Amino acid sequence: MACNMCCKYCYLEDNTVADKTDKKVLDTLDFAVKKLRKEKVISFNISLHWGEVTTLSKDDFHDLIKYIFDYYKKNKKIILDGGFKLGAPHIKTNLYNLENHIETIKEYNVSISGSLDLPLFLHDEYRVARWNNKTLDKILKNIELLRDIPNKKKVSATIFKEHFEYIDNIVEDIKYLHKNTCLDMNDFNFMIGFDYNSNGILHHISEEEQLKLYDVMHKEFDGTDLDAGVNGAWFAEFGPEYCSNCDNCWEKFFLLERNGDIYSCVRWQKNPDYYYGNIYTNSVDEILQEARNKIFLNHNKKPLNEECTKCGYLYLCKTGCPFVKNVYKSDKSYTCKLQQKIYQDRNFQKDQFNDNFVYEYVNKMRLEDNEDYIPKDNSSDNSSLVEIINQDENLKYIYDSDSFLLKVDKTKIQLKSQILKYKRDIIYITPESKVQIYMKKNIINELCDYPENNSLYIMLLSGNLVTYGDEKRTKQRHIATHQVYKWVLDNCKNNKDYYIYDITNMIKQYVDEYSTDKPNNILFTTSSLRDYHYLKQKNNAYYHIQAINLPFQNIEFYYLK
Repeated sequence: MACNMCCKYCYLEDNTVADKTDKKVLDTLDFAVKKLRKEKVISFNISLHWGEVTTLSKDDFHDLIKYIFDYYKKNKKIILDGGFKLGAPHIKTNLYNLENHIETIKEYNVSISGSLDLPLFLHDEYRVARWNNKTLDKILKNIELLRDIPNKKKVSATIFKEHFEYIDNIVEDIKYLHKNTCLDMNDFNFMIGFDYNSNGILHHISEEEQLKLYDVMHKEFDGTDLDAGVNGAWFAEFGPEYCSNCDNCWEKFFLLERNGDIYSCVRWQKNPDYYYGNIYTNSVDEILQEARNKIFLNHNKKPLNEECTKCGYLYLCKTGCPFVKNVYKSDKSYTCKLQQKIYQDRNFQKDQFNDNFVYEYVNKMRLEDNEDYIPKDNSSDNSSLVEIINQDENLKYIYDSDSFLLKVDKTKIQLKSQILKYKRDIIYITPESKVQIYMKKNIINELCDYPENNSLYIMLLSGNLVTYGDEKRTKQRHIATHQVYKWVLDNCKNNKDYYIYDITNMIKQYVDEYSTDKPNNILFTTSSLRDYHYLKQKNNAYYHIQAINLPFQNIEFYYLK
């Protein structure tokens, strides 16, 4: 927690003093990594952030960086297999003590993210040392120490109204830093400050002022040697690549303090509403559950803004950071207009199926009644699928939502036709999972003259896509089809109403064929119902059009090796 500066807008205020603990930083990190891993929670990124890591002794800093360097090396395969980039040791720093650790930074290719105030003439007004000394000259001198180092190095600047009033000076200082320092200012971040705990010294800029900042920067730098920056990293903090794109950010981020306390992230550090527990005293399960619950509850302190359900970009912004929303007592992102402008300029399309996404989002993350958000059927075609099903009683069980249940460990999921339901159902299956399919016993007799020849029909599809045929249709790649005949079902352990068939080993059999980045698919019907579906497609063009994709009851899943 120790910091050698007392920035006047630091929301941690007096918390940036040295921890009163005898625990070494490295001991706590090593304990946390091992305890999480024992419960199959793997860190794919370890960054050193609040407080100021350069206040550590040279030996402690070196040992901490070496640990992270070795961690990436040791876990390279599992990180890459998980779909993440392999990082290098990274520090977020005020740059004031950088000279003390330059040899370790060189040795382990440490990437640097530093902080400055723009315009530069205001830097010493707000970013002062703990003993109230000016800091800019020393920081610029330390940046020069990085000139011959190939490591990634960048700076960011937090903009309040007091900075924004000198927007022309900000433009000139960006040009100055790009030309006269070793910084490539294409790799630079603007951050929008929020006046939380700033004692009235600094004030946040309005959404209109945020747009003006964005527009001025584009007017000045589009088409210049900083074009890549203004159209990329400068405003990336407000794009969909950052943390706001999480439904519930507890899934990705934890802040671990030296004493073992865990908070959600640097923005919410020391706030009890975002405290998850202590790695020394709480179990991993307790920490994860507390994290999930607290982010959910903080998102729901204000009701869902109806504008957010209609703008088409909810799939990208998820209504913004819950902490900042609650600071401003708002129900949507404090950079909403800026985000929408960025989405438009960077060709992010409005969600074609926005109503469906809103319904899914409400189900997962909101306390509102999901019945109010069920997507409307806007079909005006008299031959819609629902009407066709109603006119042909033989189709009933192909689409019946009571015929199949999937049980994964202790959880039962009612399966519905994938082309009739309003939302996607996605589950996670692990090597320890027990997976059973429950099929209503009467289904084996439907549309079947000889039930002994009928079977439970299971289709397993990869999330990976393939394009084939004269129509060049792109579909999920089929992995396998399994048929289980009636006499086998009769001999399984069943109950009064359902056949119960264990498909755990069948799922495991194809683990190497599943997509790891897209949900895989498993569908259930009977061979007789499947035959009738294709017969109906052959005889009824309207049905063929409406049910061109597999209509059977399904669930999508990820398999976590």
